[in-house]
Amino acid sequence: MSSALSKRLLLLYFSLALTFFSCLSIPPASALTPAEVSLDALAKQEFNGSNLKLIKKIGSANKYTKYQVSYLSEKLTISGVLYIPKGKGPFPGLVLGHGYIDPKIYINGQGMKREQNFLASNSFVVLHTDYRNHSFSSNDKLSPIKFRMDYSIDVANAAMALKNSNLKSLDKSKISYVGRSMGGGIGFNLAVSTTDIFSAYVLYAPTSANYQQNFNKWGRDNPARSKPIRDFVGLPEDNPEFWKGVSPENYWDRTTAPIMIHHGVEDKSCAISWARSAVKGLKAAQKEVIFFEYPGEGHNLYGGWNKSMSRTANFLKAR
Repeated sequence: MSSALSKRLLLLYFSLALTFFSCLSIPPASALTPAEVSLDALAKQEFNGSNLKLIKKIGSANKYTKYQVSYLSEKLTISGVLYIPKGKGPFPGLVLGHGYIDPKIYINGQGMKREQNFLASNSFVVLHTDYRNHSFSSNDKLSPIKFRMDYSIDVANAAMALKNSNLKSLDKSKISYVGRSMGGGIGFNLAVSTTDIFSAYVLYAPTSANYQQNFNKWGRDNPARSKPIRDFVGLPEDNPEFWKGVSPENYWDRTTAPIMIHHGVEDKSCAISWARSAVKGLKAAQKEVIFFEYPGEGHNLYGGWNKSMSRTANFLKAR
């Protein structure tokens, strides 16, 4: 065999090998389909929340003990914090869902500290979920194109993890949800998609139940957020049916649990008009909804916060 031919064959083999191993290292563009990202799909989800682990004690007060915890959601480990009231109980349970905080700076249990303390001090078992991609939770690379359905799954699985736990002081028949801002939007998702996860919902300054409005405010002009979504399903004007399918306002008739909403009239982040529209839709569907507006208050309640929490505790204990 000539030297020139040997070199050509060697180059050919090298090229084929390089192509082969390069293909092995490139994941598929997406293992997810648009049909899997919708409120209809969420309604069909089997929630497997379990394996609630009390990792370590991280705090204590006169009325409760606080733990760093984790639980299973789908195949992911989700971190959080758990408050257990002192006493025999049984105490009603709560899952808390925080608002948007950049996952790069988020720390375990962040976002609703005053709500955690108040509710635990008022005899609720409180599980604050970090969601996937936050704190020491497992990562989900497809999260940016899941329209918060993945976080909604983590919240529902937090409730299931409580129900499947061996916490003797927990009343497993009474588990409700409290969410704020993005966490409020997650509450809307679950309220229209599930019937037996939560006994009631309390939502503070929720994001819009029309997902296009959320995208227009926080995503459309942000290429890092808009490009993955545009590539996956198209913009709202390109694929209106998909966007309707991720908007709870189109499914109010499916709601079964009562909802309480608190919202500051001067909120510059989540417009009061969003909450008013949701309440109007829920009432038109003849659903139980209680709505409190707080004049002069913004996205985070201050002057009206104590009153709102008393209303929240009384509402939840009656469920």
